[in-house]
Amino acid sequence: MGQLFPIGKRITRTGLIGLAGFTLNDSLSVERRYLSATTVGDYALFGGGDTVAGNNYSATVDAYDSSLTRSTPTPLSVGRQELSATTVGDYALFGGGDKWNNYSATVDAYDSSLTRSTPTPLSVGRFSLSATTVGDYALFGGGYTDNGSSATVDAYDSSLTRSTPAPLSVGRQELSATTVGDYALFGGGYKGNNYSATVDAYDSSLTRSTPTPLSVGRRYLSATTVGDYALFGGGDTYYGSRDTVDAYDSSLTRSTPTPLSVERRSLSATTVGDYALFGGGYTGTGNGYIATVDAYDSSLTRSTPAPLSVGRRSLSATTVGDYALFGGGYTYYGSRATVDGYIVI
Repeated sequence: MGQLFPIGKRITRTGLIGLAGFTLNDSLSVERRYLSATTVGDYALFGGGDTVAGNNYSATVDAYDSSLTRSTPTPLSVGRQELSATTVGDYALFGGGDKWNNYSATVDAYDSSLTRSTPTPLSVGRFSLSATTVGDYALFGGGYTDNGSSATVDAYDSSLTRSTPAPLSVGRQELSATTVGDYALFGGGYKGNNYSATVDAYDSSLTRSTPTPLSVGRRYLSATTVGDYALFGGGDTYYGSRDTVDAYDSSLTRSTPTPLSVERRSLSATTVGDYALFGGGYTGTGNGYIATVDAYDSSLTRSTPAPLSVGRRSLSATTVGDYALFGGGYTYYGSRATVDGYIVI
């Protein structure tokens, strides 16, 4: 592959099992947790979040290009935490979130030149929602509102026109979403005292179906897609954190591959090359902030590359060019600006 890392942009740590891990010298411009990330054009974007001290809700957006050079485009129109992000056409969208118990409906859009616009807001303001993209539609589903757990799904097409397809079959927050084949999947979550195993699937016409549920109902899980499989990993239940991974193929048939190497919730996931990566998280007790990264290849074989440089939870992940990036999060000592990267070697 030639030179693996851009000179001056990283601290190399180790390479193992087909993946090299490194830490960027250019950390986020603001330490924060509960942020969200997505990629548009040649830029990975990390937006929103808050610091642990003082509920300082951030509007900052940090952008990393495919050479891992950081810039700071126009901030979000409203600083907020527990928002969600996805990309449709030429736009990265950051939707929803929370600021001082004000459940936001705001959507901020960034084009591939990092110019910001503010399309029609969500139909219902909410936080702890999840987002993914199928066909020509970005979908924002679930979350928490003044009236409790939400089943609302808002769809934005590539012109940023909003529509409202059929709601989720069960309203819930703290769910996760990804896309496999022709289906956007929203899995897990929480409503009342119910840890949900429900999976709702939307095809590219926004028709909803309900495939086989997760093997274990849980919240604070994370999802990504590798090859022909959508993976939902980790999370927690009434009895504590889980290591469970559920896989759905493009026909929505469920299987249960090898579990994560460490039980954890509030982790983050992204995919680089032929590897789905699940990084960080929290065991649910004491100082149990996890640095472990588990990698699943397109055959669902699990390996464990180099860990994150700092164990942390409530981080966010996305991929730009050849690099998977895990940014932000927090530990016992507060919010982090750390960005760790992985590249296939």
